Amino acid sequence: MAEACIADLTRRLPTREEIDSAAEAATALAHAREGDGRLVMLGPEGEELRIAPAIGDLLVDLLGHVARGDMVTLVPTGALLTTQQAADILNVSRPFLSSLLKSGEIPFIPIGSHRRVMHADLMAYKARRDAARNAALDELARLGQEFDAG
Repeated sequence: MAEACIADLTRRLPTREEIDSAAEAATALAHAREGDGRLVMLGPEGEELRIAPAIGDLLVDLLGHVARGDMVTLVPTGALLTTQQAADILNVSRPFLSSLLKSGEIPFIPIGSHRRVMHADLMAYKARRDAARNAALDELARLGQEFDAG
């Protein structure tokens, strides 16, 4: 049953009940943290479980996205993505992503008649794209200030 819920949130936005539940869980996890960042929870036998800070951060971050009403997909960094999955992550159309692949902007692996994109390559492209966007916005802001001053 839990697997169906997880899969559902990769294809649809969370319901109001899921948003509220995620917000409550994120708050509970944040309060369950110790000074060193570890989460402390009770196991099935009542034993204390101490969860490493990095895992706790990941759980709180995931719940935070759901609490904001975001659709969520977990992707291991070494995963091979379909062109549709890669397009969804970049928030672009699949044909636009295909043009990026054809132009060599993003490397891909041909598998039969299909193309797969390594998650790491997609994130490297996204970082380059975002850096270029931020630089352009900074330049526009600078030009706007020069225009206002002149």
